[in-house]
Amino acid sequence: MMKKFDVLVIGSGPAGSSLAGLTSNKGLQTAIVESRAYGGTCPLRGCNPKKVLASAAKVIAHAENMRGKGIEGSTHINWQDLIAFKQSFVDPVPAAEEKSLQKQGVATFQGEARFISKNQVEINGDTVEADHIVVATGAVPADLPIEGKEHLMISDDFLNLQELPQEIIFVGGGYIAFEFAHIARRAGSNVHIIQRGQHPLKRFDPDLVKLLVEQSKKIGIHVHLGADVKSIEKSSNGLRVTAEQNGKNVSWSGDLVVHGGGRSPNVEGLDLEKANVAYGKTGIEVDAYMQSKSNPHVYAIGDVAATPGAPLTPVGQLEANIAYKHITGEKSKKADYTGVPSVVFTTPMLASAGISADEAEKMDTDVDIHERDISDWFTYKHMNSDFAAVKIIEDKQTGKILGAHMLGDGADEMINVFAMAIQLQLTTNQLKSVTYAFPTAISDIGSMI
Repeated sequence: MMKKFDVLVIGSGPAGSSLAGLTSNKGLQTAIVESRAYGGTCPLRGCNPKKVLASAAKVIAHAENMRGKGIEGSTHINWQDLIAFKQSFVDPVPAAEEKSLQKQGVATFQGEARFISKNQVEINGDTVEADHIVVATGAVPADLPIEGKEHLMISDDFLNLQELPQEIIFVGGGYIAFEFAHIARRAGSNVHIIQRGQHPLKRFDPDLVKLLVEQSKKIGIHVHLGADVKSIEKSSNGLRVTAEQNGKNVSWSGDLVVHGGGRSPNVEGLDLEKANVAYGKTGIEVDAYMQSKSNPHVYAIGDVAATPGAPLTPVGQLEANIAYKHITGEKSKKADYTGVPSVVFTTPMLASAGISADEAEKMDTDVDIHERDISDWFTYKHMNSDFAAVKIIEDKQTGKILGAHMLGDGADEMINVFAMAIQLQLTTNQLKSVTYAFPTAISDIGSMI
């Protein structure tokens, strides 16, 4: 059976669903296909469920900080209750998302999509043809060169654990490893993070990362840098992880070993070669309008696309809007990733927007880098927090904010103000001229710049 549409979207995450709704509302016959549950990674097995668990860990962290400062007694996480609470946000999503798409006139399919020509895919034995096919399949855990990698648990599995083991090892030092490690530690597990290089969380300011590593160690997380994991094997104690560190073999035993070593574009099984769609390690090769460089019928958005954008939900939605406008004939706007903020939801939180200090120092423009330890400011001392710091990058000549990096409670909200300043090209004087609510973390901005 042959079915024809103007637009076919492969993947129902926030980016794919957003684009499908936009094109359908514009009057284009639109379909979407999903191989798993409707909703995608972020609401089902990523950002949202992670935030529920991280929020519980934050409560424990604040209670521990305030013990002896007016807070008494012990507070602990009931893991099964927390997972059930998390699931209350996840369970309604698939049906609600599919219903929302159908209400907007989008035809919904369930199954694997595989290209069979430049503008046709096969779904459950049927051929679906479209003038524009948008790949929005996201990313999957990277394939790690480790003997015994079949013993690795991925982040999806961790978020669905009904019982939290006593000993957990995270392989890799990315944001997934650090966020989950902080959650597990606050829930009572003994936790190890094994990072191959000396620099975990590479997308973030290295000085602030060092502070976060220090805080992680302070709460009992064992962070092992320069340790290249070679094998994972079953042992009498559960699982044994062996790595090479400083020229020697070292090993750790755990009940659970979790993949925290990054993600790769989810292109396997799409048969992109049959559609002449070029792709590489970073994803499908696209131009500034998200259109495939080798097949004009195909677009790619989100984590599966090889763009300068970070693998973040807002970036996927930004790219969905760019692709939508190009598909409907509005070709003037290109993707702009300037000042997109990113947050690691540990306690304290680590956040970043704009250029790094290293990038600033290589620029021809004169810049000021305002770096401050703010842990003794009232915003942090009133909660008895030990770690808080900022690094703000400013153009000396114009006064515009170019970059912002921060560690501390409230960093997740404060970074949005700096992201706004960067994206709207606001100056330090303009930020200082705003009257903020006091006492809040954001009211400290005037003293940071």
